[in-house]
Amino acid sequence: MTLRNALQNALSICGALVFSLSIHSAVAASYTVPSASMEPTLMIGDHIGVVIPQYGFSTANLPFGNLLHSPEGGNSRLFGHMPSRGDVIVFRAPASPKDTWVKRVIGLPGDRIELRGGRVLINGTMLPWKDEGTFREESSKGIWQTAEQYDETLPGNHHHKILKMQENGQLDDIAPFTVPSGRLFVMGDNRDNSADSRVPVSDGGVGLLPLWNVTGRAIEVLWSWHHPTRVIISLA
Repeated sequence: MTLRNALQNALSICGALVFSLSIHSAVAASYTVPSASMEPTLMIGDHIGVVIPQYGFSTANLPFGNLLHSPEGGNSRLFGHMPSRGDVIVFRAPASPKDTWVKRVIGLPGDRIELRGGRVLINGTMLPWKDEGTFREESSKGIWQTAEQYDETLPGNHHHKILKMQENGQLDDIAPFTVPSGRLFVMGDNRDNSADSRVPVSDGGVGLLPLWNVTGRAIEVLWSWHHPTRVIISLA
């Protein structure tokens, strides 16, 4: 094989790799849940399927998007579509863009958000809760403790499960504020074990998430090595 042929083959392989990465980023992807922040909806080790085009595209969707920065305003997207309250989304973590996190959308731009005693209020209305008894929360891999499980209802009659491990938690009370344009208020379903929009980026949390950071919508649990009975669970 000549040097020219070898270079051509190398370029072809590189091109195929870039194409593959682009398709992975542009259409669908899968991620492994590393933490307990979305329990009971997502457990540690769950593999989730993600639809990438659900909300349009930003440069954060590129294979090396972690090397880029959110534009001023944070909402620059191609074919952009606003997430809905209750959607489970994946995004580049503002504090560490190389990492992919997953949370639930609670507040949209223009929503007035408040927390009182762990209860969420949207535009002055407290979200209904229904106590569903105890749940075994895996706080870290192989370490379990008891939590109380609730069914929480968002506007539009969207139900989802949440966990509370304590009363009067550190993040249970937040003064009213309005979600600004181009941002989302997101929370983990495990309310006492989630560094979400209640925690500033400077403290390792999400803060008010720029739309630019959103990379897709989680639609189902594909598989879990730790919880094999959780195969194909719809999140939609």
